[in-house]
Amino acid sequence: MILIVDDTPENLISLKKVLEKHNFEVDTASSGEEALKKVLKNEYVLIILDVQMPGMDGFEVAEAISGYSKAKETAIIFLSAANTETKFITKGYSSGGLDYITKPVDMDILLLKVKTFYRIYEQSRKLIEIQKALLDEIEFRKQAERKKDEFISIASHELKTPLTSVKGYVQLLERSIDKGDVPTLKKHLAKAQVQLEKLNELITDLLDISKIESGKLKFNKQPFVLDDLLDSVIEIIHQSNPEFKLLKTGTVSREICGDEMRIEQVIINFLTNAIKYSPGTSEVHINVEDRGESVYVGVRDFGIGIDEELQKNVFEKFYRVEETAIHFQGLGIGLYISAEIITRHGGEVGVKSIPGEGSEFYFNIPFNAISEKD
Repeated sequence: MILIVDDTPENLISLKKVLEKHNFEVDTASSGEEALKKVLKNEYVLIILDVQMPGMDGFEVAEAISGYSKAKETAIIFLSAANTETKFITKGYSSGGLDYITKPVDMDILLLKVKTFYRIYEQSRKLIEIQKALLDEIEFRKQAERKKDEFISIASHELKTPLTSVKGYVQLLERSIDKGDVPTLKKHLAKAQVQLEKLNELITDLLDISKIESGKLKFNKQPFVLDDLLDSVIEIIHQSNPEFKLLKTGTVSREICGDEMRIEQVIINFLTNAIKYSPGTSEVHINVEDRGESVYVGVRDFGIGIDEELQKNVFEKFYRVEETAIHFQGLGIGLYISAEIITRHGGEVGVKSIPGEGSEFYFNIPFNAISEKD
């Protein structure tokens, strides 16, 4: 928008008509004081400012405008009928003006100057947008690099822990063999097996991340019965966590077309997280619901919960909630992989949580889960 400031109504009307005829949006002010009030309320690309005005003259208005942070970059063209000497023109530039035109105004020249300022303004605006985008990209890459470094550190620690445990149990096994102590031998073998299973899960997650990054995470989608899958997973999880009651509500009688192994991976991830982050509790609820075109599966725990501002981040790659990261093991990629699996089935994942009351992680997928990426 252009602001024309002139105490002569005829000048305001004629300039306004010419500029509006060339599709410029125009505002007017008949005094310096009125102009300053409008500058405070509105944003202008250009101000055409008469020098000789009662009260505040054009130079004083320009100096005042330059003090407003919002209007500091606004271009100003001075118009003057009397002050055509070099010293006045110089004062105009020093007051913040970018051009000085003497009256009577040559409308063709004024229009050329206005168009030039608008072109400069558009170029400047685009440069600012590009600069902001570049700065955002740099910050994003910095954050990604920090997350990657943190992940490498965590992964190294998480992989080393079961390896160290297995190494210790192997040494104990050697001693038990020498002593012929079969019961102790079996106990150490069982503990080593648990650690090897943890190591296998970590390596599987790392491989899945690599496949996702390279676009090679494959799916084998076939019809299967979700109820049968849930019952099987619940039995497996209960065997390794007998102290927890896994209570399922709802049924889905129809078959789902999807990758059964990958959907099982998501459900196991949700259930193991529910148990891990629910110390001091003994129940996890699995809610299943047929919603016509899609099926809903939610895993509800009664554990520590997640703050609302952190919930949007839990499915991001390498994200670990800071308050829990120091208490619980994990790479922080299980939920990211789960989200990718559900997305590739044309569905969505989410979480509902209240700190101190627990969380419900859920997914919703169509019965015929075929996506464009397959």
